[in-house]
Amino acid sequence: MAAKASLADYNGLQKAAILMIALGPEKASKLFKHLKDEEIEALTLEIANTKSVSQQVKDDVMDEFYELCLAQQYIAEGGIGYAKELLDNALGNERASEVIGRLTASLQVRPFEFIRKTDPSQLLNFIQDEHPQTIALILSYLPSAQAAQVISALPPEKQADVAKRIAMMDRTSPEIIQEVEAVLEKKLASLVNQDYTIAGGVDSIVEILNSVDRATEKHILETLEIEEPELTDEIRKKMFVFEDILLLDDKSIQRVLREVDNSELAIAMKAANEQVQNAIFNNLSKRLAVMIKEDMEYMGPVRMKDVEEAQQKIVNIIRKLEDSGEIIVSRGGGDDIVV
Repeated sequence: MAAKASLADYNGLQKAAILMIALGPEKASKLFKHLKDEEIEALTLEIANTKSVSQQVKDDVMDEFYELCLAQQYIAEGGIGYAKELLDNALGNERASEVIGRLTASLQVRPFEFIRKTDPSQLLNFIQDEHPQTIALILSYLPSAQAAQVISALPPEKQADVAKRIAMMDRTSPEIIQEVEAVLEKKLASLVNQDYTIAGGVDSIVEILNSVDRATEKHILETLEIEEPELTDEIRKKMFVFEDILLLDDKSIQRVLREVDNSELAIAMKAANEQVQNAIFNNLSKRLAVMIKEDMEYMGPVRMKDVEEAQQKIVNIIRKLEDSGEIIVSRGGGDDIVV
């Protein structure tokens, strides 16, 4: 009689396939959305080749997955030491050490994880008096929306300086990160990945600037234009602002306009230049174009803040459609050519 299979008989890919099978189609499909194409391909092939698995193995895989998720959550909340302490209580010392050991071989814990859940206004009070380089380092590791709220609330003279430092940041050693965390009186028990961690760079500041209000974005870019024209040009090439709707072809503009509320469009167009207005009106039906023009005329003066908010909503729609591949934004350069 063949010996019963145990978890030790399966590799990571096989366990992942068993997990997907055990979860069922609906839940498994939600996990697939977070995987890369090559991972989906490998996992799909493994699922297809998985013939028969005992209920015990399925249960063991589910238990192991739960333990790893639990450990990862604890690490995110307070570092390796904190996770080990909680897992000791939940799983026992031996099992906790095994789970942590398996995670530390592959998991890279992002620095400053402890402030990722902090309210931006509280975080601002926490870091606004720090050196601009320190602020730049912290914001580089935060979600772009959270970083955008912080950088928007900084004094104007500090905004561009911090933005420039984020854009020019490349690699930061774990020692420096640990020193900054210590200054903030919050430190991780251990950095899992002792290699240099990469943060910042042009892509990082573009994400942040894409999320800030228009006034802050303009101020930062105008200031950087004077100090670092080449860097600013590189940043602008990766950004999209309302006036850049001119970079879209007619078909793409029409696709965007189908998602835009007519009243929002009228407000957004109040401060748009003639070229932008013509590009939009030319892609509306004659009847709708006349209606929008009448709305713009009869609404009277509009606060600039309301115009910028309306424009930002349209920009967000464009970015969403671009991310989903429904439209293509030509930002210049050979990489953007479609044949």
